[in-house]
Amino acid sequence: MSEVIISIPDILYLGTEQNVIIPEPGYVTMKILYIFPHPDDESYGPAPIMAQQHRKGHEVHLLTLTRGGATKRRFHYGYSVEEMGRVRKQEMHEVERVLELDGFTIWDMPDSGLKEMDPIEIEQAIEKHITSLKPDVIVSYAVHGISGFPDHLVAHAVVKRVFTKLKRDGVAKPKRLALFTLRETPEKSYFNLSSSPDADIDCCITPDSEDIEKGKEALLCYKTYLETIKKTKIMDQVPEPKYFELFQEDFDPWLTDLFDELPS
Repeated sequence: MSEVIISIPDILYLGTEQNVIIPEPGYVTMKILYIFPHPDDESYGPAPIMAQQHRKGHEVHLLTLTRGGATKRRFHYGYSVEEMGRVRKQEMHEVERVLELDGFTIWDMPDSGLKEMDPIEIEQAIEKHITSLKPDVIVSYAVHGISGFPDHLVAHAVVKRVFTKLKRDGVAKPKRLALFTLRETPEKSYFNLSSSPDADIDCCITPDSEDIEKGKEALLCYKTYLETIKKTKIMDQVPEPKYFELFQEDFDPWLTDLFDELPS
């Protein structure tokens, strides 16, 4: 794979005992990998759940495919795509600190350009990362990508293909692919977002107050997006339950933990 397309990943492993729940005897800790295309995807989405999982003693990792430099917000600051990408990378390191991630990796795939890449190249890079990390669960976007942005749709497709390939190959982990989504609601949001009907949802997790505060703090790490965060009132959505579809699984009633009833 060309080094021009994908830079050598920056991987940091951090840990802290602060605010961590001490597992009871017999409690099994898990490893989870979130895969999103852009900086802030995690904070606009499941960040409070990531904080909760870490606090419960699970190992939480984040892989971000691009540096997000092509955002239109760069024009507000007069930045080039490369300059904006560097700034957003630094913002993500602040998110890493706030969420106390056990592992964080950011690549330099072309922002807003994943659809032009050979998907096999993306899949090979993701497969290598997954097989090295061996997470129990991986998380990415649902098929609609929530926003419908092409990079979100590509991320869903390549992650799902890698997951199914590993299953066919008999690889033990990951055991589950969870797809982050929104629940259908009659209320209109600032953005034109897609959601999932209740029949497609398999897991609903309600964040605790401590984790809600972590989620809000993570959002505020994106200083270049503070105007957008305020305008969209996204902070009001941080305390809301987070919903996931579980690929090729069906639960009714919904699970309340992504590690519950893992396939063998």
